[in-house]
Amino acid sequence: MHRPRTALLAVTALLAAALAALPAAPAGADEVEQIKNGTFDTGTAPWWTTSNVTAGPSDGRLCADVPGGTTNRWDAAVGQNDITLVKGESYKFAFTASGAPEGHVLRAIVGLQVSPYDTWYEVSPQLSAAGDHYSATFTSPVDTAQAQVAFQVGGGADAWRFCLDDVSLLGGVPPDVYEPDTGPRVRVNQVAYLPSGPKNATLVTGATTRLPWRLRDADGTTVAQGWTVPRGTDASSGQNVHSIDFGAYRGRGEGFTLVADGETSHPFAIGTRAYERLRLDSLKYYYTQRSGIEIRDALRPGYGRPAGHVGVAPNKGDTQVPCRPGACDYTLDVTGGWYDAGDHGKYVVNGGISTWELLSTYERSLPARTGRPARLGDRNLALPESGNKVPDILDEARWELEFLLKMQVPDGRPLAGMAHAKIHDAQWTGLPLLPSDDPQQRELHAPTTQATLNLAATAAQAARLYRPYDRAFADRALTAARKAWAAARAHPAMYPDPADGTGGGAYPDTDATDEFYWAAAELYLTTGERQFADSVLASPVHRADIFGPLGFDWGRTAPAGRLDLALVPNRLPGRDEVRRSVIEAADTYLSTLRSQPYGMPYAPPDHLYDWGSNAQILNNAHVIAAAYDLTGAAEYRDGAVQGMDYLLGRNALNISYVTGYGEVASHNQHSRWYAHELDPNLPNPPAGTLAGGANSSIQDPYAQAKLRGCVGQFCYIDDIQSWSTNETAVNWNAALAWMASFVADQG
Repeated sequence: MHRPRTALLAVTALLAAALAALPAAPAGADEVEQIKNGTFDTGTAPWWTTSNVTAGPSDGRLCADVPGGTTNRWDAAVGQNDITLVKGESYKFAFTASGAPEGHVLRAIVGLQVSPYDTWYEVSPQLSAAGDHYSATFTSPVDTAQAQVAFQVGGGADAWRFCLDDVSLLGGVPPDVYEPDTGPRVRVNQVAYLPSGPKNATLVTGATTRLPWRLRDADGTTVAQGWTVPRGTDASSGQNVHSIDFGAYRGRGEGFTLVADGETSHPFAIGTRAYERLRLDSLKYYYTQRSGIEIRDALRPGYGRPAGHVGVAPNKGDTQVPCRPGACDYTLDVTGGWYDAGDHGKYVVNGGISTWELLSTYERSLPARTGRPARLGDRNLALPESGNKVPDILDEARWELEFLLKMQVPDGRPLAGMAHAKIHDAQWTGLPLLPSDDPQQRELHAPTTQATLNLAATAAQAARLYRPYDRAFADRALTAARKAWAAARAHPAMYPDPADGTGGGAYPDTDATDEFYWAAAELYLTTGERQFADSVLASPVHRADIFGPLGFDWGRTAPAGRLDLALVPNRLPGRDEVRRSVIEAADTYLSTLRSQPYGMPYAPPDHLYDWGSNAQILNNAHVIAAAYDLTGAAEYRDGAVQGMDYLLGRNALNISYVTGYGEVASHNQHSRWYAHELDPNLPNPPAGTLAGGANSSIQDPYAQAKLRGCVGQFCYIDDIQSWSTNETAVNWNAALAWMASFVADQG
């Protein structure tokens, strides 16, 4: 995303940029072995084991008896230290390993042997009793003489025997050439097109003149045909492409395919059912992100887990969390809320924009010409609160809102009314790790102006939406919002420390003008008070062009205020100008969409895709959808709907970025508990989970090893180790939920 989160575990964005400029090791460079005694021909020295592991030579291998009952992978390990790595050098890491009884999962890493124990490469195979050989190449992001190779074997309930042989770390090896399998050259929305909506596809081809295409139904019968439109070289992918428009076909059904240039697309539907399901699945995602509550398997089959961070060992818990040294001298109960992403941190600035977009999903449904609030009502998300006569989407958002309220500095304390920016582990943890197994000390971080205004904005929005269901909660939220507003005005420049990135993301931001505008807008919409209207009208961003090519996100929140001022009924002076600014922004995004052969309203400068680009595409489509709600013009409705195509498969990689949707879909997102790729006993992310998407900076070592030199859309890999391209996050899924709900309503 826009902030380093797990990114700071290994490298910074600047380091990634520097690495990208380095040449690969030249072919024919001397290959140098970095491991001593990797064949165990002379015993086991200099290999070490943790104190609970008994190891020794056995038939020319190292074999270790691993105890049961450990919690984490690193609680039992075998390794070798003091290995030298050269920055920019490629290494081939190889070993043979077995486990008895078979089925145990090994985590093999190359990383730093001292704190903060950065990991530069890892692989987690499931071991057989007979043994298998594993090898892969990676590029070192650092110069160090303190690297280690470690084989982590803990975390199991039962004792077992682990054997290791032929360990090698060979330097000077050319890196593997990674070529993603992009499937058929006809790229479609693999999920569904609306019967009365736009239907576009992209053909990758060497042809420079038009080609015939055919649309086939599930029986293989041609139901529509036409000619492609050559588009030349697409700068976002480097491909020569043609466009296909089959929007004139209005039939319905499953199993359609598009045929062109001798290629047949992945199948897709024409209908609305998939979007009704995606509306709910994208919202159901949040229940399994909850902290401080048991996730019931009966409500999410396959995703049940114990409550995380409630003070049950090994957790330190979130019930009495101290501040980092020097930040405060008290503790707070900050249980609850959503885990922000693939780690166990909870952040007010990202929780704020996420909560706003969920609440706005519901708020849009009330006045919009196509809004269907009943589809967001009680009992449709299978939550513990379902059946309480409150819309389930409000119940889910309240889980985060209650946490945000707990992050406010109490009365009588220094900076009372401000909000602590975040709470997370004192040190980074590895993967996989259930929230209930996290052993790290939790820490509150200093209050910031941005966090305080996120609280003010979302609490004010909540005050108007929850009033019909819980007046007391609405009053409490508004009181907190007013208090936060006053505190932020008294401390307008308490910005987050950009170096505060150990154990959690820093969320650096040196301008709170946008947050002041957003908070003032929400307070005005809820109260109608002149003081907040005056703050809106006096804001330097009120008449500024705030809808840039990257869209809105946690660090660019002014559009949230502008959109609500345009769409939520109010009497702000000059409101017509506000509405016109949204429509003008939508026109810009529509123009961008039409210029892109893959049809997305996103064209970052120099086609350098940003962290979380998928959510930025969705949020730009959100603005187009808002213009439709304002005007009723079909071009905005169709543009917003078409904006979903890229996410669902019409892209250079031919992959749906939403788990469980499309024939080829992301399913190995970076997460400590949706970690099936590393531990077969854990699940993949639930259906409706959005991957972050292409990120030109490729900050993580895994992506750097695979994607160096990537162009735009190709800067993505569906692997759990790629936290810079493939993480999951609450704000990204909020963007998906808003747009999925809009598209479902168009059916």
